[in-house]
Amino acid sequence: MRKMKGALFVVLLMMVFTSACSSGSSSSEQSSEEGTIKIGVLASMTGALESYGKQTTRGFELGLDYATDGTREIDGRKIEFIIEDTETKAEVAVQKATKLLEQDQVDFLVGSSSSVDTLAVVPLAEEYKKIFVVEPAVADSITGSEFNKYVFRTARNSSQDAVAGAAAIAKKGVKIATFAPDNSFGHDGITAFKEAAEKLGATITHEEFADPAGTDFTSNIQKIINAKPDYLFVVWAGANSPWNQISDMKVQDKGITISTGAPDIAALKTMKPLVGMEGFSVYYHDLPNNEVNDWLVKEHKDRFNGELPDLFTPGGMSAAISIVEALKKTENSTDSDKLIEAMEGMSFETPKGMMTFRKEDHQALQTLYSIKLENKKGVDYPVPVLIRELSPKETAPPIRNK
Repeated sequence: MRKMKGALFVVLLMMVFTSACSSGSSSSEQSSEEGTIKIGVLASMTGALESYGKQTTRGFELGLDYATDGTREIDGRKIEFIIEDTETKAEVAVQKATKLLEQDQVDFLVGSSSSVDTLAVVPLAEEYKKIFVVEPAVADSITGSEFNKYVFRTARNSSQDAVAGAAAIAKKGVKIATFAPDNSFGHDGITAFKEAAEKLGATITHEEFADPAGTDFTSNIQKIINAKPDYLFVVWAGANSPWNQISDMKVQDKGITISTGAPDIAALKTMKPLVGMEGFSVYYHDLPNNEVNDWLVKEHKDRFNGELPDLFTPGGMSAAISIVEALKKTENSTDSDKLIEAMEGMSFETPKGMMTFRKEDHQALQTLYSIKLENKKGVDYPVPVLIRELSPKETAPPIRNK
């Protein structure tokens, strides 16, 4: 009898153990359909691009709220996001992305502020088979030579900037010099600009690249002056902008017209010497005319002590909206193959109007803006004033992943 009771106890114990294992396995298999949806956001929350990280993450939070009517849920599934600081260092970006993928088990990655950081993380998306929505990094190679099928980009790329920049100044007989940081962001931007400008008949007479972390650009600017171009087209990002030195060296007084992309508000405050400059803008809060942007401006001011959304805020918002719209199409499945099928060719409304993920390279086609910098009463920096919208079709960049 004791032996029978002992045997019965062992059988019951094995049944409980088997049931528990079966339950756990089922839960794991169903996690992509029923559990909390987790999104890992990589951003420069410290370092040289701290302001970009702040803008992007604010926009991402607002985008989730906009796309889910404030619930941060889709059909009962909660959406959570985890922000990790890349410190604008590639090795840190890889560490943080790995932590998000392995420890936090996120379903999506978003980021990052730096193209170098982003390029370091791109292979992880393929390794872990997770969708990586790139925002705001712009290097062409992200959706070009380093592309893999898990990468989708809501950020515009360097070629889109270049097409917009070229449209503002390039034409037959015009001589243009260029100036950019000596990194992938700078080289991709200038390569794309040169291609677009030469198609319009302009000649690139000099290309100058400087230390991305530098603060003294005197020798670089002097070489540009010596080249005697009609225009100086500048590609730059970060707090160490060259505008003050360009002004101090009286580049414009020497008959060289400056052209560039209008930066974020903090950098616009350093561009007072460039009033009258014609160039392009990725975003300024009163350039788009649509309901999504109206919501963004109002909600941002309400939440953040009257502050206006800045250059990269709508990009963060667009990234969040794209994820929610993709999940709606897959009926909440986070299976990457289903998401890729849903996102290729997908169009979605953003603060910049309609964006579309191009099927061939997953680059979002989007509106950019031809602008002129002007003084505005009550504003302590030159304001980008709209000349005309540059349509998604007009600014579509070359496909570079083949």
